[in-house]
Amino acid sequence: MTGHTPHRDRLFSRSSWPEARYLADVLRTETVGGALLLLGAVVALIWANSPWSEAYVRLGGWVPWPGGERWHLDLSLATWAADGLLAIFFFVVGLELKREFVAGDLRDPRRAALPVVAALGGMAMPALIYVAVLLSTGGEGLRGWAIPTATDIAFALAVLAVVSSHLPQGLRAFLLTLAVVDDLFAITIIAVFYTADFHPLPLLAALAPIGLFAWLVRRGRTWRWALVPLAAATWALVHASGVHATVAGVLLGFTVPVLARARGGTDRTDSGSADAGGLAAHLEHRWRPVSAGFAVPVFALFAAGVTLRGTDLGALLTDPLVLAVVAGLVLGKSIGIFGSTYLLARFTRAELDEDITWSDLFGIALLAGVGFTVSLLIGDLAFGAGSTADERVKAAVLTGSVISAALAAAVLARRNAAYRRVAEKERLDADGDGVPDVYQRPGRN
Repeated sequence: MTGHTPHRDRLFSRSSWPEARYLADVLRTETVGGALLLLGAVVALIWANSPWSEAYVRLGGWVPWPGGERWHLDLSLATWAADGLLAIFFFVVGLELKREFVAGDLRDPRRAALPVVAALGGMAMPALIYVAVLLSTGGEGLRGWAIPTATDIAFALAVLAVVSSHLPQGLRAFLLTLAVVDDLFAITIIAVFYTADFHPLPLLAALAPIGLFAWLVRRGRTWRWALVPLAAATWALVHASGVHATVAGVLLGFTVPVLARARGGTDRTDSGSADAGGLAAHLEHRWRPVSAGFAVPVFALFAAGVTLRGTDLGALLTDPLVLAVVAGLVLGKSIGIFGSTYLLARFTRAELDEDITWSDLFGIALLAGVGFTVSLLIGDLAFGAGSTADERVKAAVLTGSVISAALAAAVLARRNAAYRRVAEKERLDADGDGVPDVYQRPGRN
């Protein structure tokens, strides 16, 4: 009698989204964005340590609208990049989040459990390591506990694209989904823990333009010209409330419908049709290049300018704050993501997809330690832009990200070579008899 084997859910199986083309487009766009982000960071580092470093500082501190005190708009150019341009980035994140929850893998609680658990582990462990390092060394700066918790998806995908030609698609899908959940928790952390001088009235007033935005976005093309002014009003009111203004981008992104309208006014429930015609996909397609190609690289240009001239590098690299951030990114992210995933597979019926090994997953966990955009933003919020501690945070984030990227590239390049050898063997053995066909041709024996 043949025993019945209980069904086990597989982790990291191929994405349930039917549009593989969409995933490929996102990967290509984010990869280009990662390259531009890296370019902005490199230019900032060179400029801040060049003979023209004073010009860099003056440019970042220039206030375009010095008379905007009443509306809290007397911001420096660097602050506009962090508070204003990053709102575009978080608007795209909001669209992505809603799309995941409505038409993506996160709509199924069983499929959502893995990236949620992995993201939680990948945020809790870096924070714990950060706090432990500071407490053990007697250093100050516990307010920055959230700095190493965020993953920069643009940088991570850029690294993955360089080393990946034969890695399983499930790894790419997992990294994207993990980053989406990671962004959601990062936004929550910023809103809850890094909001100072909270003023409820402007935040309540922001509900009016958000409501109008949500209403007009469903009315068709006739009124879409009004969406940008309403978005700007929402941003200004959220900024005036004391909540970080980038949260306005997420709130607006959540109002955009994902499912396309079918005839009769009902929403299509099939994800293929929804994703092809939904307004969220349309706006994401329009605004992602602005975010990845302009907003985030310009933010990097103003945020990554760490001045190292006259700095004792030995003292900097042994500074407790720097060690805490680097350890959180390199060790915390990899241990948290890999460990939480292993425990989930160990104590549930879930298991890895047959095409993926734990070595592949470990490489992705290391790659998640590449933190930049949100990590630098939290550093600014925790210690104040331009402060001594903020400068150390910038150096630490850059150092930890480079180490994580290098370690991940080494692991994933090795795995990619193994997959390439298997693919080459399968290509040569087209008839599946286990002997490469090239040796079966006449005259080749």
